[in-house]
Amino acid sequence: MSPASGAAEEGAAARGTAGGGRRAIVIGGGVAGLAATYELVRAGWEVSLHEAGGQFGGQVRTFEIGGGRIEAFYHHLFRSDHDIVEVIDALGLGDALEWLPSSVGLSAGDRIYPFSGPLDLLRFTRVSLWTRLRLRLAALWLRRQRDWRRYEGQRARDWILRAVGEQGYDAVWGPLLRAKFGGHADEVSMVWFWGKIYLRFASRGGGPLATERLGYLRGSFGRLVDALVDDARARGATLRVESPVERIAVADGRAVGVVRRGELERADLVLATTPSPVFRALLPELAELAPRYDALLDRVRYQWATVLVLALDRPLSDIYWLTVTDDDCPFVAAVEQTNFRSPQEYGGRHVVYLSNYVDPDDPIVTLDANAVLAAYEPYLRRLNPRFERSWIRDLWLFTDRAGQPIVDYRYHESIPPHRTPVRGLWLANTTQIYPEDRGQNYSIRMGRRVARQAMEEATGPGVTPAGES
Repeated sequence: MSPASGAAEEGAAARGTAGGGRRAIVIGGGVAGLAATYELVRAGWEVSLHEAGGQFGGQVRTFEIGGGRIEAFYHHLFRSDHDIVEVIDALGLGDALEWLPSSVGLSAGDRIYPFSGPLDLLRFTRVSLWTRLRLRLAALWLRRQRDWRRYEGQRARDWILRAVGEQGYDAVWGPLLRAKFGGHADEVSMVWFWGKIYLRFASRGGGPLATERLGYLRGSFGRLVDALVDDARARGATLRVESPVERIAVADGRAVGVVRRGELERADLVLATTPSPVFRALLPELAELAPRYDALLDRVRYQWATVLVLALDRPLSDIYWLTVTDDDCPFVAAVEQTNFRSPQEYGGRHVVYLSNYVDPDDPIVTLDANAVLAAYEPYLRRLNPRFERSWIRDLWLFTDRAGQPIVDYRYHESIPPHRTPVRGLWLANTTQIYPEDRGQNYSIRMGRRVARQAMEEATGPGVTPAGES
């Protein structure tokens, strides 16, 4: 069978019966939608999944460099990502999951500071020894805090300033917040920051001096996407790409299916995994049917994710994940995949992601790859003064309008429930991943959980399957 990410053929005609002939429609073929389908088909439901784009996977979609598949947006796993590991094992891919040492650094001015282990912090001479000790103690404190609710309603900036002082904030943790949230950094929730520190330390084992190990699926996470699609089709589901849904059909306050190509496709439940603005566009009457829920959806804002991918003929640096702390730099991280995986996987090319998160009105979202490179080029020479454009063998630019929900300090008051006020209609998207940040593991966990909740409600007493009277 050809890779599922590039296939548009439908699944087998056979249908399971353990779900009592129940039908579900999943909107969106990203990881959450595929995980929901994974759960539904195992319960014997008939499932149709519609993906508007030309490829399954969403933010985990892949492309080729030098004959090897690689994600359009960089991905790895933490040791705490148990949900995705469970699915990888269940689909027979466990032997391909590798845990590899990671290297992390900060770029400040014309210098790169390694940050892979606790001793590296002691060598970070841009701040005083006292500040370095405070940074270390604060990280250790957060590592041991399991009760994230204690931080709800707090700004991360305020907590960090109290814990490590202005120097530590400006040099280390402030750039982390600005890297993700730009001008919204001062409003970011302390719960979000807690999650970043807590989960990062979870990928270190063996004591306080241990280094980080991160997980990667040999051959790319596209293999997991393929396996989810192939598994669902083998169990009778229909999955389509280039299949946009026009609207969600509602009758008497209940979702009865979707309209696609002008025709109604009926279902007992509809589970949408699209970003909130797309979901609202699919159900324009939501503001009238459920104004409070509609207002919640409207409150959460997104940063666009933009990634310029370079295929070089030599390394840019020796660091995998390099956070750029200079305020004037137009990108916030350089993620050098081939300092984590072998360049031989990509035809000998050295692959670098140059990442940025920006507001929708930022001029960068209108530029093509070459224009973005021209803006970035002087700053690449800060990372490596020897860098020349002749090193570049190819480049690509990827954007995602819903790259990062802005998790401000009142975010917990704005999260819409998965069960919408429209009966039989469920929503599972990245704005609802909390207290953790968005990521493959949590999208899989969310998709499966919401599918189970939706099935339980849909099969309650007095509910008639779609198409029956």
